[in-house]
Amino acid sequence: MKRRKIKAPIKQEKKPSTKRKIIVTVILLVSAFSGAFLIYFIMQVALNTENPMVVVVSGSMEPNLHKGDLLFLRGIDAENIKNGTIGGKEGDIIVFNAQGLPGWFHAPVEPIVHRVVDKKYDNGWFFLTKGDANQLIDPAWVPETRIFGVVVGRIPYIGWVKIILTDSGLLIPLLVIVSFLLVISVVWDIVKKDKDETGIDDKKNIYDEKETKQEIEIDFTKTEKN
Repeated sequence: MKRRKIKAPIKQEKKPSTKRKIIVTVILLVSAFSGAFLIYFIMQVALNTENPMVVVVSGSMEPNLHKGDLLFLRGIDAENIKNGTIGGKEGDIIVFNAQGLPGWFHAPVEPIVHRVVDKKYDNGWFFLTKGDANQLIDPAWVPETRIFGVVVGRIPYIGWVKIILTDSGLLIPLLVIVSFLLVISVVWDIVKKDKDETGIDDKKNIYDEKETKQEIEIDFTKTEKN
């Protein structure tokens, strides 16, 4: 008996749907944004402060710190904050919230970055501060409860981006717009790619229907002998 060739259909790979691709992309984008907050939370825990990063917004600490510098803070026990003198500038640089402090009129909203020039204990630690570039010491003692931390590192001038966007009021709107455009761009690329692939598959189905089957050769002579 002669061998016969039988055409068997080839199993086509199932491609992920456009809807599924979009869902996966959105999940990845959300995860990326969440990752930024997770990193910030890890820094809070590792550096022992609720505010591990601040941007210098004035020139009161020049020439040691400049406006636009990004500072890294570490929370330490108040008793371990190094005291200094006005002339020696050997005290730690601390970051604190001065809003509402007695004697401190028109305190800025942003945290203040100044050097410790004196300290005292009175049912808690208090610190007297001064900007290196200022002529006068600050008008009030800063209680330890107002201190975010001690400056332990910096990246020069990178904070200018935040200063410009914050002063112009464009920080939050810009983040929203960029995020929206990013999502739309990714979704559009997925949909467009899916349409292109569908068009190619349709052409293959029209012109190459014969190639969707695979020839299998079966030898019936062996079967007959057995």
